[in-house]
Amino acid sequence: MTRAEHPVCMPDQLPRALEDRMHRLLRRSAEDRIVRLLFQLPSIDPLHWLAAQTLPVQFYWADRDRTLTVAAVGTLEQYEGMGIEPVRALEKRLHQADVGVRFFGGGCFDVQAARAAYWLPFGPWRFWLPRFELWRQGSRCWLACNLIPARDRDAEALSGSLSWPETLPAAPLPLPLDRIDLPDYRGWAHNVQQALKAFQQGKLEKVVLARQVCFTFGEPLDSLTLMQRLEEATPGCFHFYYQPEVGKAFLGASPERLFRRAEGQVWTEAVAGTRPRGQTEADDARLAAELLESEKDRREQYYVQQSILEELRPWCQTLEVDTQLSEMTLARGRHLYTGIRGRLHAQVPTATLLEVLHPTPAVGGYPRQEALAAIRDWEPFDRGWYAGPIGWIGAETAEFAVAIRSGLVDGTRLYLYSGAGIVEGSVPELEWAEIEHKISDFVNVLGLELRRS
Repeated sequence: MTRAEHPVCMPDQLPRALEDRMHRLLRRSAEDRIVRLLFQLPSIDPLHWLAAQTLPVQFYWADRDRTLTVAAVGTLEQYEGMGIEPVRALEKRLHQADVGVRFFGGGCFDVQAARAAYWLPFGPWRFWLPRFELWRQGSRCWLACNLIPARDRDAEALSGSLSWPETLPAAPLPLPLDRIDLPDYRGWAHNVQQALKAFQQGKLEKVVLARQVCFTFGEPLDSLTLMQRLEEATPGCFHFYYQPEVGKAFLGASPERLFRRAEGQVWTEAVAGTRPRGQTEADDARLAAELLESEKDRREQYYVQQSILEELRPWCQTLEVDTQLSEMTLARGRHLYTGIRGRLHAQVPTATLLEVLHPTPAVGGYPRQEALAAIRDWEPFDRGWYAGPIGWIGAETAEFAVAIRSGLVDGTRLYLYSGAGIVEGSVPELEWAEIEHKISDFVNVLGLELRRS
């Protein structure tokens, strides 16, 4: 039966429908195979639905084009490790799964970096199969329930674990009591000067330096309300949310795709360089021309493009690049952009694409290993999942965003992260201002004004 042939099931009918289908399934099967039960529902906002759920592990994903939005809760299976091996393991597991089964997750920017205590609940690399997923495509909506017949025997207990709200309560967001920048401006300027010296010595061509901004509140921050406000303020972005336990969540609005794969093809992009949007049409046109004509920004973007092509070429039969450099235009900013498309060789695993593409020079630098070593030495904080890959994996399909423009909610603290590409000619004060602009989406949602520390 296709999705279109599923009768619409009202939320109050769902517990009985789920029990009936589970009982029929369990009577005839005791396999270790992953089984996916689908129920078509009236249109429901996945983020509102997620806010009503009590299962502690929660995930939200909305793609950049708003063609797919999914909220997921619970953990049926989980794969975790220090590198790409969990992805290889789950790809084998997908051979024993119904069509449409997907694992959600991601990983930290650098597994070799020292770990901060507030990032430990997220793990280094982690992918999991949710118990329930609420999917929305356009006006149509489905609930998916993932089961493993050999392990799932209690249909009644499973069917009663969901809630069905009509709206997400408009909880107010508190104002912070304190802000700490790490590094502060003096430390930031020192790091940029170290990078400029490394360029002169021929050790590096580009390095992406980041900052952590910590806000402290007098009460725990409602992370799903923050996610809702952030999504409203940032159209044209990937939106993601991962809560590994109550009170802790990683969320963001990223303009940048790491890659998408489907039907034997892979799509990725080289994104770099930043300018804000203008207040008037004339000002906006001036800023666009300034970015497209900037030798420094074009050089930064070129490193990203060339690195991606070098890494992808061995895994593709054909590889195509946009013939002209263009700009990616967002609500509050713009970037230089080049689209890249490839026809993959047969049986290239998604794990391999993750391994060769992460981190791109857009978040790490060029050459890769030298840039990563510099970041470990110079940055006085743990990036955690910031600038890592986040998304989903199915059988021969996957999509990942680069987890930039992101923040970590940890009880009464909010850690915000953003970075700037440093190349020859970079000016510390201008790069500091660029990061302030990048975190402004979060800051504006909180009702704050930007300041220089």
